[in-house]
Amino acid sequence: MRSRSWLRRIAHDEACGKAAALRSGVRAAHARHVVILDGDGQNDPAYIPAMLAELERGDGRVGLVNSVRVGRKDTTFKRIQSRIANRVRRAILKDVTRDSVSGMKAFPRDVFLALPFFDGLHRFMPALVRREGLELRQVDVIDRPRQHGRTHYGLWNRLWVGILDLAGVWWLIRREKRVARPIEEPRGR
Repeated sequence: MRSRSWLRRIAHDEACGKAAALRSGVRAAHARHVVILDGDGQNDPAYIPAMLAELERGDGRVGLVNSVRVGRKDTTFKRIQSRIANRVRRAILKDVTRDSVSGMKAFPRDVFLALPFFDGLHRFMPALVRREGLELRQVDVIDRPRQHGRTHYGLWNRLWVGILDLAGVWWLIRREKRVARPIEEPRGR
């Protein structure tokens, strides 16, 4: 970080989970657009320019550019779990993403901060961004083998909380019927 004086390190005084870390980082960011990626080395930062270009091409209509892992390097069991979870999520939330939990995402900072916060938010960002009336774009990325750390997510420690989160997001989406878009009225009316 010494060679990049513009970087700031944000930390919590105790571990609060990925969603809390993302929220703190996005709140501390100054840029209009934010890109998040996992620190295990599976996400190749070389795809960041393509993701940001999709945001720019969206001209304010795109709320999220989600990476879609191609050639996943996870175990067969983990890939099967993910495939089932993606199908269930798509069926219930009418979500169009092929890989909602891929760790690399690009989005406008203000869009993220407007989303309802809960632990696990990062898994449901595509559905919640669409709830806000914004478009979702996807960029295929080559998945690399994990270079650091180990996964903290398994079948049993994510299944039940994932089902509860899915029910909560389904409820939120059903509650929002219309997205109000404020229009500034001309002065003197």
